Amino acid sequence: MELMSGIDTEIDWRAYIQQVEQYRNGERDYTLIKGDTGPLVYPAAHLFIYNALYLVTDKGTDIFVAQCTFAVVYLGALSMAMACYRMARAPPYIFPLLILSKRLHSVFLLRLFNDCFAILALFTAIYFYQKRIWTVGSVVYSFGVGIKMSILLAAPAVGIILLQALPFKRSMNAAFLMAQVQITLAFPFLPANAKGYLARSFELTRQFLFKWTVNWRFVGEERFLSREFAIALIAVHLALLAFFVLTRWTRPSGLSIPALLSTAIKPLPPNAQQLMSLNVTPSFILTSTLTSMAIGMLCARSLHYQFYAYIALSSPFLLWKAGLHPVLIYAVWGAQEWGWNIYPSTDTSSIAVVGCLVVQVFSLWWGTRNDLADVTSPADIADEEKEHHE
Repeated sequence: MELMSGIDTEIDWRAYIQQVEQYRNGERDYTLIKGDTGPLVYPAAHLFIYNALYLVTDKGTDIFVAQCTFAVVYLGALSMAMACYRMARAPPYIFPLLILSKRLHSVFLLRLFNDCFAILALFTAIYFYQKRIWTVGSVVYSFGVGIKMSILLAAPAVGIILLQALPFKRSMNAAFLMAQVQITLAFPFLPANAKGYLARSFELTRQFLFKWTVNWRFVGEERFLSREFAIALIAVHLALLAFFVLTRWTRPSGLSIPALLSTAIKPLPPNAQQLMSLNVTPSFILTSTLTSMAIGMLCARSLHYQFYAYIALSSPFLLWKAGLHPVLIYAVWGAQEWGWNIYPSTDTSSIAVVGCLVVQVFSLWWGTRNDLADVTSPADIADEEKEHHE
Protein backbone atom coordinates (compact mmCIF):
# COMPACT_ATOMS: atom_id res chain seq x y z
CA MET A 1 0.00 0.00 0.00
CA GLU A 2 2.85 2.38 0.80
CA LEU A 3 4.33 1.94 -2.68
CA MET A 4 0.99 2.57 -4.34
CA SER A 5 0.10 5.68 -2.37
CA GLY A 6 2.84 8.01 -3.58
CA ILE A 7 2.00 10.45 -0.76
CA ASP A 8 3.73 12.03 2.19
CA THR A 9 7.15 12.15 0.51
CA GLU A 10 7.60 15.89 0.55
CA ILE A 11 9.17 16.22 3.99
CA ASP A 12 12.77 16.19 2.75
CA TRP A 13 12.66 14.65 -0.73
CA ARG A 14 11.95 17.92 -2.53
CA ALA A 15 14.73 19.68 -0.60
CA TYR A 16 17.18 16.88 -1.45
CA ILE A 17 16.32 17.20 -5.15
CA GLN A 18 16.71 21.00 -5.05
CA GLN A 19 20.15 20.60 -3.49
CA VAL A 20 21.14 18.05 -6.13
CA GLU A 21 20.06 20.44 -8.90
CA GLN A 22 22.34 23.16 -7.50
CA TYR A 23 25.21 20.66 -7.37
CA ARG A 24 24.52 19.60 -10.96
CA ASN A 25 24.48 23.24 -12.01
CA GLY A 26 28.06 23.59 -10.82
CA GLU A 27 27.78 24.83 -7.23
CA ARG A 28 30.65 23.49 -5.14
CA ASP A 29 30.53 25.80 -2.11
CA TYR A 30 28.65 23.71 0.44
CA THR A 31 27.46 26.77 2.35
CA LEU A 32 25.53 27.96 -0.73
CA ILE A 33 23.65 24.72 -1.46
CA LYS A 34 20.13 24.98 -0.05
CA GLY A 35 16.59 23.64 -0.35
CA ASP A 36 13.13 24.47 0.94
CA THR A 37 13.95 23.02 4.37
CA GLY A 38 17.20 24.95 4.67
CA PRO A 39 20.90 24.51 3.86
CA LEU A 40 22.56 21.21 2.99
CA VAL A 41 23.74 19.75 6.29
CA TYR A 42 24.82 16.24 5.24
CA PRO A 43 28.21 14.99 3.97
CA ALA A 44 28.99 14.46 0.31
CA ALA A 45 27.96 10.79 0.01
CA HIS A 46 24.40 11.90 0.70
CA LEU A 47 24.57 14.28 -2.23
CA PHE A 48 26.05 11.66 -4.55
CA ILE A 49 23.36 9.10 -3.65
CA TYR A 50 20.53 11.53 -4.26
CA ASN A 51 22.20 12.65 -7.47
CA ALA A 52 21.88 9.05 -8.66
CA LEU A 53 18.26 9.00 -7.52
CA TYR A 54 17.71 12.26 -9.40
CA LEU A 55 18.80 10.52 -12.60
CA VAL A 56 16.61 7.42 -12.18
CA THR A 57 13.48 9.29 -11.03
CA ASP A 58 13.20 11.77 -13.91
CA LYS A 59 14.70 14.67 -11.95
CA GLY A 60 12.93 13.62 -8.77
CA THR A 61 9.42 13.66 -10.22
CA ASP A 62 8.83 9.91 -10.47
CA ILE A 63 8.02 9.16 -6.85
CA PHE A 64 6.98 5.57 -7.58
CA VAL A 65 10.44 4.71 -8.92
CA ALA A 66 11.97 6.40 -5.88
CA GLN A 67 9.76 4.33 -3.58
CA CYS A 68 10.69 1.14 -5.42
CA THR A 69 14.36 2.02 -4.98
CA PHE A 70 13.85 2.61 -1.28
CA ALA A 71 11.95 -0.66 -1.02
CA VAL A 72 15.10 -2.39 -2.25
CA VAL A 73 17.17 -0.44 0.27
CA TYR A 74 14.69 -1.44 2.99
CA LEU A 75 14.98 -5.12 2.08
CA GLY A 76 18.76 -4.75 1.96
CA ALA A 77 18.88 -3.18 5.42
CA LEU A 78 16.60 -5.89 6.82
CA SER A 79 18.73 -8.61 5.21
CA MET A 80 21.96 -7.20 6.61
CA ALA A 81 20.45 -6.73 10.07
CA MET A 82 19.19 -10.31 10.05
CA ALA A 83 22.57 -11.57 8.84
CA CYS A 84 24.28 -9.73 11.70
CA TYR A 85 21.74 -11.12 14.19
CA ARG A 86 22.40 -14.65 12.93
CA MET A 87 26.16 -14.18 13.19
CA ALA A 88 25.60 -13.15 16.83
CA ARG A 89 23.37 -16.22 17.37
CA ALA A 90 20.20 -14.29 18.14
CA PRO A 91 17.10 -16.49 18.55
CA PRO A 92 14.44 -16.68 15.84
CA TYR A 93 11.66 -15.29 18.02
CA ILE A 94 13.06 -11.74 17.88
CA PHE A 95 13.29 -11.61 14.08
CA PRO A 96 9.60 -10.73 13.53
CA LEU A 97 10.18 -7.48 15.43
CA LEU A 98 12.45 -6.35 12.60
CA ILE A 99 9.63 -6.34 10.07
CA LEU A 100 6.55 -5.34 12.09
CA SER A 101 7.27 -1.64 12.60
CA LYS A 102 4.78 0.68 10.93
CA ARG A 103 7.01 3.71 11.54
CA LEU A 104 10.00 1.98 9.96
CA HIS A 105 7.98 1.26 6.82
CA SER A 106 7.07 4.95 6.70
CA VAL A 107 10.67 6.10 7.08
CA PHE A 108 11.82 3.92 4.20
CA LEU A 109 8.92 3.72 1.78
CA LEU A 110 7.13 7.05 2.21
CA ARG A 111 9.58 9.61 3.55
CA LEU A 112 12.63 8.58 1.50
CA PHE A 113 15.07 9.78 4.18
CA ASN A 114 18.84 9.47 3.82
CA ASP A 115 18.90 7.58 7.13
CA CYS A 116 17.78 4.54 5.12
CA PHE A 117 21.11 4.41 3.30
CA ALA A 118 23.05 5.21 6.47
CA ILE A 119 21.57 2.32 8.46
CA LEU A 120 22.17 -0.02 5.52
CA ALA A 121 25.83 1.04 5.53
CA LEU A 122 26.09 0.58 9.30
CA PHE A 123 24.79 -3.00 9.32
CA THR A 124 26.84 -3.85 6.24
CA ALA A 125 29.97 -2.60 8.02
CA ILE A 126 29.07 -4.59 11.14
CA TYR A 127 28.61 -7.72 9.01
CA PHE A 128 32.06 -7.37 7.44
CA TYR A 129 33.56 -6.76 10.87
CA GLN A 130 31.84 -9.91 12.14
CA LYS A 131 33.35 -11.75 9.17
CA ARG A 132 36.73 -10.26 10.15
CA ILE A 133 37.05 -8.44 6.82
CA TRP A 134 38.29 -5.34 8.58
CA THR A 135 39.32 -3.21 5.61
CA VAL A 136 36.01 -3.53 3.77
CA GLY A 137 34.10 -2.97 7.00
CA SER A 138 36.04 0.22 7.69
CA VAL A 139 35.47 1.56 4.17
CA VAL A 140 31.73 0.85 4.36
CA TYR A 141 31.44 2.38 7.82
CA SER A 142 33.21 5.55 6.72
CA PHE A 143 30.99 5.74 3.64
CA GLY A 144 27.99 5.54 5.95
CA VAL A 145 29.35 8.44 7.98
CA GLY A 146 29.67 10.24 4.65
CA ILE A 147 25.91 9.85 4.18
CA LYS A 148 24.88 11.13 7.59
CA MET A 149 26.98 11.81 10.66
CA SER A 150 24.42 10.08 12.91
CA ILE A 151 26.33 6.81 12.69
CA LEU A 152 29.36 8.54 14.18
CA LEU A 153 27.55 7.58 17.39
CA ALA A 154 28.93 4.07 16.81
CA ALA A 155 32.51 5.34 16.48
CA PRO A 156 33.55 4.78 20.14
CA ALA A 157 32.62 1.11 19.89
CA VAL A 158 34.14 0.74 16.42
CA GLY A 159 37.40 2.18 17.72
CA ILE A 160 37.50 -0.18 20.70
CA ILE A 161 36.68 -3.14 18.45
CA LEU A 162 39.52 -2.38 16.05
CA LEU A 163 42.04 -1.73 18.84
CA GLN A 164 41.38 -5.20 20.25
CA ALA A 165 40.82 -7.15 17.06
CA LEU A 166 43.94 -5.89 15.28
CA PRO A 167 47.53 -5.05 16.19
CA PHE A 168 47.85 -1.36 16.99
CA LYS A 169 49.48 -0.47 13.66
CA ARG A 170 46.74 -2.19 11.67
CA SER A 171 43.99 -0.52 13.70
CA MET A 172 45.58 2.87 12.99
CA ASN A 173 45.74 1.95 9.30
CA ALA A 174 41.99 1.29 9.44
CA ALA A 175 41.45 4.70 11.03
CA PHE A 176 43.56 6.41 8.36
CA LEU A 177 41.62 4.53 5.67
CA MET A 178 38.35 5.88 7.07
CA ALA A 179 39.79 9.39 6.98
CA GLN A 180 40.89 8.88 3.38
CA VAL A 181 37.36 7.84 2.41
CA GLN A 182 36.02 11.08 3.91
CA ILE A 183 38.63 13.16 2.07
CA THR A 184 37.84 11.40 -1.21
CA LEU A 185 34.12 12.04 -0.82
CA ALA A 186 34.70 15.68 0.08
CA PHE A 187 37.32 16.34 -2.61
CA PRO A 188 35.00 18.06 -5.16
CA PHE A 189 34.00 20.62 -2.52
CA LEU A 190 37.25 21.27 -0.65
CA PRO A 191 38.83 23.71 -3.15
CA ALA A 192 35.75 25.96 -3.09
CA ASN A 193 35.32 26.11 0.68
CA ALA A 194 36.89 23.37 2.79
CA LYS A 195 35.98 24.98 6.10
CA GLY A 196 32.41 25.49 4.95
CA TYR A 197 32.14 21.83 3.91
CA LEU A 198 33.30 20.57 7.30
CA ALA A 199 31.10 23.03 9.17
CA ARG A 200 27.96 22.05 7.27
CA SER A 201 28.56 18.32 6.87
CA PHE A 202 29.54 17.69 10.48
CA GLU A 203 27.77 20.52 12.24
CA LEU A 204 27.83 20.10 16.01
CA THR A 205 26.26 23.43 16.99
CA ARG A 206 22.93 23.05 15.18
CA GLN A 207 19.91 24.60 16.87
CA PHE A 208 16.93 22.27 17.26
CA LEU A 209 13.26 23.21 17.16
CA PHE A 210 11.10 22.03 20.04
CA LYS A 211 8.11 21.37 17.79
CA TRP A 212 9.91 18.51 15.98
CA THR A 213 11.35 16.68 18.98
CA VAL A 214 10.18 13.11 19.55
CA ASN A 215 12.19 12.35 22.69
CA TRP A 216 12.31 15.37 25.02
CA ARG A 217 8.82 16.84 24.62
CA PHE A 218 8.04 16.12 28.27
CA VAL A 219 10.80 18.39 29.65
CA GLY A 220 9.13 21.54 28.28
CA GLU A 221 10.32 24.01 25.67
CA GLU A 222 12.25 26.30 28.01
CA ARG A 223 14.39 23.51 29.43
CA PHE A 224 14.75 21.84 26.03
CA LEU A 225 16.25 25.00 24.54
CA SER A 226 18.50 25.75 27.52
CA ARG A 227 22.28 25.49 27.33
CA GLU A 228 22.34 23.67 30.66
CA PHE A 229 20.17 20.87 29.27
CA ALA A 230 22.47 20.45 26.27
CA ILE A 231 25.55 20.30 28.50
CA ALA A 232 23.87 17.79 30.81
CA LEU A 233 23.09 15.48 27.88
CA ILE A 234 26.70 15.65 26.66
CA ALA A 235 27.94 14.86 30.16
CA VAL A 236 25.62 11.87 30.52
CA HIS A 237 26.61 10.64 27.06
CA LEU A 238 30.31 10.75 27.87
CA ALA A 239 29.76 9.17 31.29
CA LEU A 240 27.77 6.25 29.84
CA LEU A 241 30.38 5.65 27.14
CA ALA A 242 33.16 5.66 29.74
CA PHE A 243 31.14 3.32 31.95
CA PHE A 244 30.68 0.77 29.15
CA VAL A 245 34.29 1.08 28.01
CA LEU A 246 35.60 0.43 31.51
CA THR A 247 33.20 -2.36 32.44
CA ARG A 248 32.20 -4.09 29.18
CA TRP A 249 33.93 -3.10 25.96
CA THR A 250 37.55 -3.87 26.95
CA ARG A 251 36.81 -7.41 28.14
CA PRO A 252 38.29 -9.11 25.05
CA SER A 253 41.72 -7.80 26.05
CA GLY A 254 41.44 -7.40 29.79
CA LEU A 255 43.41 -4.18 29.34
CA SER A 256 42.65 -0.59 30.16
CA ILE A 257 42.51 1.99 27.38
CA PRO A 258 45.98 3.39 28.29
CA ALA A 259 47.35 -0.16 28.25
CA LEU A 260 45.77 -0.82 24.86
CA LEU A 261 47.29 2.35 23.48
CA SER A 262 50.67 1.43 24.95
CA THR A 263 50.79 -1.55 22.59
CA ALA A 264 51.80 0.99 19.95
CA ILE A 265 55.17 1.11 21.69
CA LYS A 266 55.31 -2.35 23.20
CA PRO A 267 53.20 -4.86 21.24
CA LEU A 268 51.61 -7.82 22.98
CA PRO A 269 53.22 -11.25 22.49
CA PRO A 270 51.86 -12.95 19.34
CA ASN A 271 49.78 -15.54 21.22
CA ALA A 272 48.25 -12.87 23.48
CA GLN A 273 47.46 -10.70 20.44
CA GLN A 274 45.84 -13.65 18.69
CA LEU A 275 43.74 -14.53 21.74
CA MET A 276 42.61 -10.92 22.12
CA SER A 277 41.55 -10.85 18.49
CA LEU A 278 39.61 -14.11 18.80
CA ASN A 279 37.80 -12.74 21.86
CA VAL A 280 36.33 -10.03 19.61
CA THR A 281 33.43 -12.27 18.62
CA PRO A 282 30.57 -11.50 16.23
CA SER A 283 28.27 -11.13 19.23
CA PHE A 284 30.65 -8.69 20.92
CA ILE A 285 30.95 -6.64 17.73
CA LEU A 286 27.19 -6.33 17.24
CA THR A 287 26.45 -5.75 20.92
CA SER A 288 29.03 -3.02 21.46
CA THR A 289 28.27 -1.21 18.20
CA LEU A 290 24.50 -1.15 18.72
CA THR A 291 24.95 -0.22 22.38
CA SER A 292 27.05 2.77 21.35
CA MET A 293 24.26 3.82 18.98
CA ALA A 294 21.60 3.36 21.68
CA ILE A 295 23.57 5.46 24.16
CA GLY A 296 23.89 8.19 21.55
CA MET A 297 20.16 8.08 20.79
CA LEU A 298 19.30 8.20 24.50
CA CYS A 299 21.43 11.31 24.99
CA ALA A 300 20.58 13.03 21.70
CA ARG A 301 19.45 16.64 22.03
CA SER A 302 16.54 15.95 19.69
CA LEU A 303 15.38 12.85 17.85
CA HIS A 304 13.22 13.22 14.75
CA TYR A 305 11.06 10.46 13.32
CA GLN A 306 13.65 9.32 10.78
CA PHE A 307 16.03 8.36 13.60
CA TYR A 308 13.78 5.42 14.33
CA ALA A 309 15.56 3.63 11.48
CA TYR A 310 18.56 3.17 13.79
CA ILE A 311 16.51 2.25 16.84
CA ALA A 312 14.01 -0.12 15.23
CA LEU A 313 16.68 -2.37 13.73
CA SER A 314 18.75 -2.40 16.95
CA SER A 315 16.20 -2.79 19.74
CA PRO A 316 15.21 -6.45 19.24
CA PHE A 317 18.81 -7.62 19.56
CA LEU A 318 19.66 -5.31 22.47
CA LEU A 319 16.54 -6.32 24.43
CA TRP A 320 17.36 -9.99 23.90
CA LYS A 321 21.00 -9.47 24.80
CA ALA A 322 19.86 -7.75 27.99
CA GLY A 323 18.42 -11.08 29.09
CA LEU A 324 14.80 -9.96 29.19
CA HIS A 325 12.03 -12.54 29.01
CA PRO A 326 10.49 -12.79 25.51
CA VAL A 327 7.21 -11.34 26.83
CA LEU A 328 9.08 -8.33 28.19
CA ILE A 329 10.99 -7.94 24.93
CA TYR A 330 7.75 -7.72 22.98
CA ALA A 331 6.20 -5.43 25.63
CA VAL A 332 9.08 -2.93 25.54
CA TRP A 333 9.17 -3.08 21.75
CA GLY A 334 5.42 -2.43 21.63
CA ALA A 335 5.69 0.57 23.96
CA GLN A 336 8.54 1.94 21.88
CA GLU A 337 6.65 1.43 18.63
CA TRP A 338 3.60 3.19 20.09
CA GLY A 339 5.70 6.16 21.20
CA TRP A 340 7.27 6.59 17.78
CA ASN A 341 3.93 6.37 15.97
CA ILE A 342 2.34 9.29 17.83
CA TYR A 343 2.40 12.41 15.65
CA PRO A 344 2.96 15.03 16.76
CA SER A 345 4.74 13.75 19.83
CA THR A 346 3.19 14.29 23.26
CA ASP A 347 4.56 14.31 26.79
CA THR A 348 3.43 10.71 27.22
CA SER A 349 4.83 9.45 23.91
CA SER A 350 8.19 11.13 24.52
CA ILE A 351 8.38 9.55 27.98
CA ALA A 352 7.80 6.18 26.30
CA VAL A 353 10.53 6.87 23.73
CA VAL A 354 13.13 7.87 26.32
CA GLY A 355 12.01 5.24 28.83
CA CYS A 356 12.42 2.40 26.34
CA LEU A 357 15.94 3.58 25.51
CA VAL A 358 16.76 3.76 29.22
CA VAL A 359 15.52 0.19 29.66
CA GLN A 360 17.65 -1.00 26.75
CA VAL A 361 20.88 0.67 27.85
CA PHE A 362 20.80 -0.19 31.55
CA SER A 363 19.28 -3.66 31.27
CA LEU A 364 21.88 -4.42 28.59
CA TRP A 365 24.68 -3.45 30.94
CA TRP A 366 23.33 -5.83 33.57
CA GLY A 367 22.49 -8.56 31.09
CA THR A 368 26.04 -8.67 29.69
CA ARG A 369 27.73 -8.84 33.10
CA ASN A 370 28.96 -12.39 32.42
CA ASP A 371 29.88 -11.95 28.75
CA LEU A 372 33.52 -12.94 28.13
CA ALA A 373 33.96 -13.24 31.90
CA ASP A 374 35.22 -16.84 31.64
CA VAL A 375 37.68 -16.39 28.77
CA THR A 376 41.43 -16.37 29.21
CA SER A 377 42.63 -12.79 29.38
CA PRO A 378 45.37 -11.81 26.90
CA ALA A 379 46.66 -9.47 29.60
CA ASP A 380 47.28 -12.47 31.89
CA ILE A 381 49.16 -14.31 29.12
CA ALA A 382 51.29 -11.24 28.48
CA ASP A 383 52.10 -10.99 32.20
CA GLU A 384 52.98 -14.69 32.38
CA GLU A 385 55.35 -14.40 29.41
CA LYS A 386 56.95 -11.35 30.97
CA GLU A 387 57.56 -13.25 34.23
CA HIS A 388 58.89 -16.24 32.31
CA HIS A 389 61.44 -14.14 30.44
CA GLU A 390 62.50 -12.46 33.67
